[in-house]
Amino acid sequence: MRIFMETILCLVHVDATGTLAKASLEAVNSAATLAKSLPGAAFAVGLIGENTAAAANAIATCGATKFYAVTGAEFTQPRYATDADAAEAICRAAQATVVIAAGNSRWGRVGSGLAQRLQGRADTHITGLAVDNGVLKASRWYYRQRLEATLSRTQRTWVVLIDPGSVAAWEGAAGTATVEAVTVANAATRTTVTGVRAPASDVQTIRPDADLLFVTGAGWTKKQSSGQLRVKEAEGLILDFLKQTRASLGSSKSLVDISGEGQAVLSFLTHLNQIGQTGSTPRHPKGLATCCHGEEPHSVGWRFINERRAINLDANCGWARGKADILYVADAFAVMAKVNALLAGR
Repeated sequence: MRIFMETILCLVHVDATGTLAKASLEAVNSAATLAKSLPGAAFAVGLIGENTAAAANAIATCGATKFYAVTGAEFTQPRYATDADAAEAICRAAQATVVIAAGNSRWGRVGSGLAQRLQGRADTHITGLAVDNGVLKASRWYYRQRLEATLSRTQRTWVVLIDPGSVAAWEGAAGTATVEAVTVANAATRTTVTGVRAPASDVQTIRPDADLLFVTGAGWTKKQSSGQLRVKEAEGLILDFLKQTRASLGSSKSLVDISGEGQAVLSFLTHLNQIGQTGSTPRHPKGLATCCHGEEPHSVGWRFINERRAINLDANCGWARGKADILYVADAFAVMAKVNALLAGR
C-alpha cells in the first residue's frame, strides 16, 4: 500500500453572522485529529463566506498551519457554482490531497463535483477517520447502518464528507489567525436565493441539533385500555411536549405508512420524520421512545443515540428490553400528560 505525505484541508462555510456551525466545527475536529495521527501531514483550513476573519480567529488554535479564505457577498448564499469555484480555488492553493468538510446539504451538493474538478474521488456519510500503518482509512455505514465498512483510497484528491453528529465539535481558545486571501475570478452568480420558506418554529418537528429525540411508536394510534382510539389526544400531548422542549420528532415507517391501511394517523407525521432503515440516522445526545413495539428497522436508527429511554406498558417488549437503557413501564398518555404539566409550571 502506498503511503502518502498528506496535505489535509478542512473546508468550512462561514454563515452570515461570521460564525461556524456545529457541523463545521466537527469537520475541523476530524481534520485536526487526523493531522496529528498522520506522520508529516500538513494541516490547513479553508473558509468561504462574506466575512471570514472572526471565524478564522475562533479556530486559530486548532492546529492548522495555514488558513485560506475566499471572501465576498456572493459566497454567503448556498449556490453550487460559487461554492464549487471557491472550494476548488482553495484546494489548488493549498495543494490539498485530502479535503474534509461537513456532510450537510450544502457540501453534499458540491463534494462530488469538486472531486471531479480535482480529478479525485469523493466519499460521503463518513463517520470516522483513522490511520492504520500510516494509511488513512475512513469508516462509514452501509445498508442503512446495518453494516460498517472501513475503506481507503490511493487516488488523490480525496474529498471526505463527515456525517454531522459523528464526532465531537472542536473546542479551543480563540487566537489570531494569519489568513491568505484566495481570489476567485468571474464566479457565476446567475442563481440567487431570494428568501427562505420554512414552517413556523412552533410547528417545526425536525430539529437535527436538538438535545432530545422524541420517538413516536404505532401504539399512539392503537386502541387504548378503554377500547377507544385517542389519536387527537395523542397529537395534543406530543405537539405540546415538542413545543415546550424544542425536541426533534422521529418515527418509524410503519407509523407513517398506516394511513394507507385506513387507520388513524398522527396528522403532523411525514416520511421526513422517519428514522432507521428507511429514514435518517439521528445522533442526538438523548432519546425518549414512546409506545414503540420493537420494529427492527426503527431500532437501527435508534442505536446511535447516546442515552436511550422508553415508555411502554409491555415490560417484555423486544424494543424496550433490547434497545433502551431505561424502561418506564407505564401508560405513555398518562406519563406525557404529567410531564407536560410539569414543564408548563417550570
